[in-house]
Amino acid sequence: MENKRVLVVGAGGFAGGFFVEEGLRRGCEVWAGIRSTTSRQYLTDQRIHFLELDFDNPASLGESLKSALPEGEKWDWIIYNLGATKCLSFSDFSKINYDYLRRFTEALTSSSMVPEKLLYISSLSAVGPGDEQSYTPFTEKMIPHPNTRYGASKLKAEMHLAMSAIPYIVFRSTGIYGPRDKDYFLMFESIKKGVDFSVGYRKQLLSFIYVEDLARAAYDALVKAPCGETYNVAEPHTYTQKEFRKIASEAVGKKFVVGVAMPLWAVKAVSVVAEKWGVARMKPSTLNRDKFNIMKQRNWAVNVSKAEAAFGFSPKVDLREGVKKSVEWYKREGWL
Repeated sequence: MENKRVLVVGAGGFAGGFFVEEGLRRGCEVWAGIRSTTSRQYLTDQRIHFLELDFDNPASLGESLKSALPEGEKWDWIIYNLGATKCLSFSDFSKINYDYLRRFTEALTSSSMVPEKLLYISSLSAVGPGDEQSYTPFTEKMIPHPNTRYGASKLKAEMHLAMSAIPYIVFRSTGIYGPRDKDYFLMFESIKKGVDFSVGYRKQLLSFIYVEDLARAAYDALVKAPCGETYNVAEPHTYTQKEFRKIASEAVGKKFVVGVAMPLWAVKAVSVVAEKWGVARMKPSTLNRDKFNIMKQRNWAVNVSKAEAAFGFSPKVDLREGVKKSVEWYKREGWL
């Protein structure tokens, strides 16, 4: 793998920094694709090459790509991690998650810089609700029917790749967590205060993937997996909300935590209010109507046998260890 030239698009995002670090660890020449306004807080390794990309100016993308490398050269692999999970306007999901990818792949093609492989980080939300009766795990053969604007935009991006000339691999990841993540941090913060909120009263199965396991899987797939395939990526084990609460409470050192199950109608009402408040402040809210549809899903169990067979996918960090590592980082950085 040494001497492979890798471009991580969306390197400034939560998972993006870990894709960069894993590439460096494996001896790759790693480029961080970022916007001019992107924070470089976790991109401080002197070996990182930077490439600024303006996705709102499609005409400049090709020039930025061509000017970054000597004439006739290109990146061997590209990990496309750019995306939005919350937006002020639902139309921004399509713009950021689909249009930006389309513009980028068109720039690659027009610049004759199509890589050997492009790995696209998608989401299980592209599939939509799973089996909520017998809780059959998600498989790659399921027919997608996303019920969120976020999921629809990720599926639209997947379909674009399938119809393009780009040699691609798609990862449909489950909940990604780990150090630096801000979304799961809110849950740990609440549990440390002694309260764990859950949505609905029916059984819910949760699945997770520790961010470093996701990064390792990405490079393993780039080495071994064939192009044109989609893989579910998650820790094979599933957890109930009660199990997650127990693991998290032990990690934060809270002996007594009250579990508060909120009815779906109440969470939906709060989501609408939070979304409107976010618009008023011109800041996307973590809780919104789109996120409500994700939170109310009962089944997030995942079958990862296809990834296991294709590139030896085998997460090293289970939820207990991953939460412990995450909480230790939050404490060390003064978040908790």
